[in-house]
Amino acid sequence: MANWSDPRTTAAPFATGADTRSVAYDAGLRSYMLSVYNYMASGVLLTGIVALLFSMGGTSSPAAAVFMSGGILKYIIMLSPLAFVMVLSFGINRLSTGAAQMIFWAFAGVMGLSMSTIFLVYTGSSIAITFFATAAAFLSLSLYGYTTKRNLQAFGTFLIMGLVGIIVASLLNLWFQSGTMSLVISAIGVLLFAGLTAYDTQRIKLMYSHVAGTDMMGKAVIMGALSLYLDFVNMFQFLLSFLGSRD
Repeated sequence: MANWSDPRTTAAPFATGADTRSVAYDAGLRSYMLSVYNYMASGVLLTGIVALLFSMGGTSSPAAAVFMSGGILKYIIMLSPLAFVMVLSFGINRLSTGAAQMIFWAFAGVMGLSMSTIFLVYTGSSIAITFFATAAAFLSLSLYGYTTKRNLQAFGTFLIMGLVGIIVASLLNLWFQSGTMSLVISAIGVLLFAGLTAYDTQRIKLMYSHVAGTDMMGKAVIMGALSLYLDFVNMFQFLLSFLGSRD
């Protein structure tokens, strides 16, 4: 009598070529995404450490001296992160992987200098609560973007248009100084970067099939980390305007 309960009688004697390729692809994708998240998290950590150190001492800190003086150094620090983002975004094809990594770390450090003012404005406890709330939301949204079968790329144009709108509204509010407008911008900003977190995660995942095994893979990791870093930091800043308690 055939031993129908013996799994050895129904198991395939060896994996097919397609199965082997699928396993290799999945392992490569996991390694790729893990590298992206490692760079992103390390960048956020570096930014936080630099911001904390630069603001130590409160009104006697280097951050207070720079940002309360109104000198040119204030504007250099504020605009430097944008310069690094532009160099990476428009020059990534001409940069080596090592150069892209160094620029990313320099960007994260300069962002720390720029963001150090939050420690002068908000209480430490409210910054910590907002950070952990942002981290929880980011992890959930990124996990959704990674696992969902729904194509989120269709939302890309809408989200980019929203981002442009937020930038324009923020610049206008520098002139009007409206508290209500600031709250509206912050609320829309949180929702916008929540959507971008899921969208960018899926986009980075799909990018793997184009860069796997090529010289662009290392640079794709950096650019993916930069996108998720910006999503996290912007969501944190907009959320802080709601949850943050001022000193």
